Amino acid sequence: MSIHISETPEQLGAAAARQAADIVRGAIAAKGKARIVLSTGASQFQFIQAFIQEELDWSRVEMFHLDEYVGLSESHIASFRKYLKERFADLIPLGTAHYVNGEGDVAANIAALTAELRKEPIDLALIGIGENSHIAFNDPPADFDTKEAYIVVDLDDACKQQQVGEGWFATIDDVPKQAISMSVYQIMQAKTIISCVPHQVKANAIKKTMESELTNLVPSTMLKTHTDWALYLDRASASLIDAAALSGR
Repeated sequence: MSIHISETPEQLGAAAARQAADIVRGAIAAKGKARIVLSTGASQFQFIQAFIQEELDWSRVEMFHLDEYVGLSESHIASFRKYLKERFADLIPLGTAHYVNGEGDVAANIAALTAELRKEPIDLALIGIGENSHIAFNDPPADFDTKEAYIVVDLDDACKQQQVGEGWFATIDDVPKQAISMSVYQIMQAKTIISCVPHQVKANAIKKTMESELTNLVPSTMLKTHTDWALYLDRASASLIDAAALSGR
């Protein structure tokens, strides 16, 4: 585990983008391609903006999507497919993109996406941490046992309130009750995980992540067990961490 603390979300995003780009370049040099997983949400804005400015052979990059609401149209402002296309995939000459589709036959969509995902290992996963400490849409108590790649999950009220707070929905009742999420197990199969977690609203989640033992009541604690996890914070999100919790830095 490595912890990187920047002054601002912009500096955080740039620093994380540099590491991500180095990993992608290394994978391309080693095997001719790189496979990545991207997360979404307001916390990822600065990282994605910096990442697309990196000089990479994007045609050799294969991107997988982390999660999506069940039953939400891609045209909705909160659609994560829309988010990734508008902020990432449509702005670079990306090789291949695989999206989570929560419309139509969800089981068939998951099966097709799983088949693509598991053809080869993932080189890099960008995994945010939610205000309730979720990773992807694995809210507490998260399922640490399933070996499925993607699962349908029920969203808790704290997760829904975060989506309202970030401006994706007008009220908590407008947030879909379920989502398709990459499982905790599948997230952990990535060779490297980078977590970009800026902003004061994430400070308590970061405190619980760093100071708690492994528990599905704080799903993000699982990330600490990964052999190559980098956590990028800004001063605001790091503001509640005890000095002792930085011992892994």
